[in-house]
Amino acid sequence: MLDRGHQLGRRRRIPLPTRPRQRCRTGRGQAPRPSPPQHSRLITARFDDVLAGWVVLNHDPYRLVGHWGTVNHLQAHPEFRGRGVGSALMRELRKLARNDVGLEQLNLAARGEEGLEDFYSRLGRREVGRWPGALRLAPDDTLDEVLMLLDPL
Repeated sequence: MLDRGHQLGRRRRIPLPTRPRQRCRTGRGQAPRPSPPQHSRLITARFDDVLAGWVVLNHDPYRLVGHWGTVNHLQAHPEFRGRGVGSALMRELRKLARNDVGLEQLNLAARGEEGLEDFYSRLGRREVGRWPGALRLAPDDTLDEVLMLLDPL
């Protein structure tokens, strides 16, 4: 099930697939969050009562940057990877950003060299830059941070 963070509205649960090849469906609802809903939204995916994944949309209402948002923390539980949970969360996030928040573009930063660029590219994002060696996993082990954009929504 997908739950969307909203300021107002009813919570509606949408069933997620139980078979690996079945696609996730998305829906609208309300998920109470401790952070102000005008700045952050949380979307979760559940299989029955098990948290299968989540993603956060952040945006700043300041007029110079109020037209874009940032995608943070897309994560799928290892047992649910490969079932479309991440893709469903990103599609729902895109709809929420465009229709409910009124954003025009979404930015995200992903770890390089882990195949994430391909995943996000399939969802319409394009690479717009890199921060070489930005992510230090160990003193001698760094990865690039890949900057990606979805524009227009």
